[in-house]
Amino acid sequence: MPQSGSLGTQALQKFKKNFWGVFSLSFLLICVGIAFFAYALAPDNSENANQMHLSIHSKAPGFEVTMLTLPSERIDQNGLAVFFMGRKSTATEVPIASYQKKENAIEITEYTSDGAEGLTKAYPLSLFKGASSIDAVVQEYISKKKFILGTDKYGRDLLSRMLVGIRISLAIGFIAVFISLLIGVTLGAIAGYFGGKIDAAIMWLINVTWSIPTLLLVIAITLALGKGFWQVFIAVGLTMWVEVARVVRGQVLGVKQMQYVTAAKALGYDHWRIIRHHILPNILTPVIIISAANFASAILIESGLSFLGIGAQPPMPSWGGIIKDHYSYIILGKPYLAIIPGLAIMSLVTAFMLLGNALRDVLDVKN
Repeated sequence: MPQSGSLGTQALQKFKKNFWGVFSLSFLLICVGIAFFAYALAPDNSENANQMHLSIHSKAPGFEVTMLTLPSERIDQNGLAVFFMGRKSTATEVPIASYQKKENAIEITEYTSDGAEGLTKAYPLSLFKGASSIDAVVQEYISKKKFILGTDKYGRDLLSRMLVGIRISLAIGFIAVFISLLIGVTLGAIAGYFGGKIDAAIMWLINVTWSIPTLLLVIAITLALGKGFWQVFIAVGLTMWVEVARVVRGQVLGVKQMQYVTAAKALGYDHWRIIRHHILPNILTPVIIISAANFASAILIESGLSFLGIGAQPPMPSWGGIIKDHYSYIILGKPYLAIIPGLAIMSLVTAFMLLGNALRDVLDVKN
C-alpha cells in the first residue's frame, strides 16, 4: 500500500517512532531551556556564579551552612541584564558557625571546616542598611544555604557553575557548526559543481587542512587569535568545515548530473541560482546528519581546550575548566568534583550522537 503525505510528514512520523531520537531531542531541548534560564535557576545568580567561600571549599553534595550576607553599595542593573548575564554584586557572603545578638551589633563565629574554633567578629547595625534592629538583621541577612552538588575548591556552588557552564557547551556547538556549514557548504558546492582546476585547488586545501590534527590546529588558531570566549568559537569552527566540504562535494558531483539540473541550465539560469535553488536543497539530508555529529565534536573540542587552559577563561564557568580545576581530586577522595562535569559532557555528546543516528535512519530514503 503506497504511503500518503509529503516526505516531511513521513519523516516526522518515522522520527516519532524512534525512541532514542525522541529521547535525545527531548533531553537537548531541556538542556537548551536550562541554558536560557541558567541564572534564574542557579542558587548563586552572581555574574559567572563566582561567589567564593574559601572556608567551605570542596564540600560534598548536600552540604548546608549558615550564611551571613554583608551588604555593599548597590549596582544598578535592569532585570533583563540580570536574567541573561547574572547579578553584578559586590556583597560578601560569610559562612558562620554561630551568631549572637548584641545591643547594636551582631557577633558571629566564622565557620571552619576542620572543627576548630573560628574567628569571632562583630558587625555594627549601621553596616546593614535598611535594618532597624538586630532582629531585622538576623531575618534579612542570615540564612541557611544548601549546596546540592557541593562546592568546588574555591567554595563556589558547583550546581550554579554547572548550570551556567552549559551555555558555553551549547554556544560553542551552535556557532562552530554555523561557521563550518558556511565555509564547508560554500567550498564543497563550488568544487563539486565547477570541477576542473577549481575542484583540484579546493581539494588540495581540504586535504592539507585534513592532514593537520584537529586539536593541534585549534590550539594554533587559538594562540594566534588569543585566549578568550569568541576566539575558541572561531577556532573550532575553522577546523570542522573540511568534513562538511567533502560530503557536500560528493553529493553535488552526483546531483549535478540529474535531469532537473540540466533543464535549469537549458533555461539559462546562472550557476549560482542553480546551486542555491536546485542543488543545495536536494543534498541537505547528509549535511543535517553531519551537523549533529559536528555539534558533539565541537563540545568535546571546547572541553579539551578548557582543560588545557586555552578555552573559556576564568572566572567564566566551563565544564572542561571545572574538570581541569578538580581532576586531581579523583585520587584525593573527592572524585565527584571531576566526575559530575564529566558525566554532563558525556550526556550532552551522547544525546547529539543519538539524534544524528535517528536523523540518519529517518531521512534515509531507502528505509
